[in-house]
Amino acid sequence: MPDRYDLPAGFRWGAATAAYQIEGAVEEDGRGPSVWDTFTVRPGVIRDGHTGAVACDHYHRYPEDIALMKGLGLDGYRFSIAWPRVQPTGAGAVNPAGLAFYDRLVDALLEAGITPLPTLFHWDLPQALEDRGGWLDRDTAYRFAEYATVTADRLGDRVPTWITLNEPFVHTVFGYAMGIHAPGRTLMFEALPAAHHQLLAHGLAASLLHERGLEVMLSNNLTPVEPATPSPADATAAAAYDALHNRLFTDPVLLGRYPDLAALGVPDDIFGAVRPGDLDLIHSPGLDGLGLNYYNPTRIAAPTDPGLPFDLVDIPDVPHTAFGWPVVPDGLRRLLLGLRDTYGTALPPVTVTENGCSVDETTTPDQPRIDFLAAHLDALAQAVAEGIDVHGYYTWSLLDNFEWAEGYHQRFGLVHVDFATQKRNPRASYAWYRDLIAAHRSRCAK
Repeated sequence: MPDRYDLPAGFRWGAATAAYQIEGAVEEDGRGPSVWDTFTVRPGVIRDGHTGAVACDHYHRYPEDIALMKGLGLDGYRFSIAWPRVQPTGAGAVNPAGLAFYDRLVDALLEAGITPLPTLFHWDLPQALEDRGGWLDRDTAYRFAEYATVTADRLGDRVPTWITLNEPFVHTVFGYAMGIHAPGRTLMFEALPAAHHQLLAHGLAASLLHERGLEVMLSNNLTPVEPATPSPADATAAAAYDALHNRLFTDPVLLGRYPDLAALGVPDDIFGAVRPGDLDLIHSPGLDGLGLNYYNPTRIAAPTDPGLPFDLVDIPDVPHTAFGWPVVPDGLRRLLLGLRDTYGTALPPVTVTENGCSVDETTTPDQPRIDFLAAHLDALAQAVAEGIDVHGYYTWSLLDNFEWAEGYHQRFGLVHVDFATQKRNPRASYAWYRDLIAAHRSRCAK
């Protein structure tokens, strides 16, 4: 097995964050409210009533954070642009102060020798659009294309590659189906028009970005799905879950069609959302790269609840993160090989756009995070040795941050943040990642 440094020359090392999770300054310089600003003030929906109103105060402290990135030796930084900071109501008038912030951020990154990799949508939909239906409203896709154009026209002279969407699966299921995330709707499978409209938004924006000579990616949380037992019932349930979690968001972009959703009780037109020509709009721009966010595999059993076509069951006999997620590094290798088996030549180069873990620092030191990253990079290197074209790896996350429904209780950062003082303290994993990047560069230079 190759060691974790056995990755090709030119492999890009990065770290990732997201706007609502780190920026703060939610009422400054003309930013409009997002669905997360509205959702977090609802009683009981966020652990301990936390909000992202201040978060890491990155809006004011970004020079300090870029210095930390430079200290790591990063090639790239993946961040997200807050739509309501650029267009406070999600349409029409552009906020000059919002675009000016991202101008400053991009210029500072480039000055530090770090390539910006922006994500246009990381779940912070302008509340004004949600009031009109959010992602259940087809018009939101067209408003997204407008926002993408405005933003790329301002920054595209310095930013060559753009990610349209982050984890449309998670946003659809947690935000529109189960109500765990903003906007807090509980529509179950009738939430799936929100998935289609996000994919339509990607296709519309991708065409406009390509017209401007820019490269386009889409990042999703993908998971290798395994049946709990060899039984036909468990295999059928696993296939249904795979169609929902993975293929629903990848087949249309790479193959121009949706997977069979009959086992989910979902009609081919996804409750009337799919119109003639939509799949061509989603598929025809093509992808210059596929962003893969990997955290763990999913084990599936036949349903015990008649309301769902599958049951999610725990993976036994493996470590778990502080979040309770199973740690299965080889799942990343299996996922990459499975993508090649499924999509063949339609699979573009892959970038791991998120991978990391939360650690409970009250009971354990930082070593579990180092072990997690090392094991996953070993698995990634093995996949590359088996012929998978992987261009880079962005760990989640640079900083501790607002972790959605968990508030500030789950700590993913290479850098510890004291949220009372905003003091940044690099962890042992920061030094480990810095040394790994330096060792890879030294090895490739020989």
